[in-house]
Amino acid sequence: MSKRKSIPKTQFEWAIVKLVRTKRDTEKISQAKIATLLGVTPGYIGQIETESSGSMYTYEQLNKLAKYFNCSPKDFMPEKAIED
Repeated sequence: MSKRKSIPKTQFEWAIVKLVRTKRDTEKISQAKIATLLGVTPGYIGQIETESSGSMYTYEQLNKLAKYFNCSPKDFMPEKAIED
């Protein structure tokens, strides 16, 4: 039985993660706090913030983060299309 490899993020997905992480870092919010807010483990947030992991925020999670940070979900989207 072979191990299933996770599919890494697309450049677009990675851009979203970086925007969320930048906001989190700017506000000095830990991965653990974000995990509690989203009802997941801190390790899962760590996976999301790893480019080679296929783990990604859902739209609903991005909406919760926008409410928490008092911003628009659009703030977590790149301003221009990403070239892969």
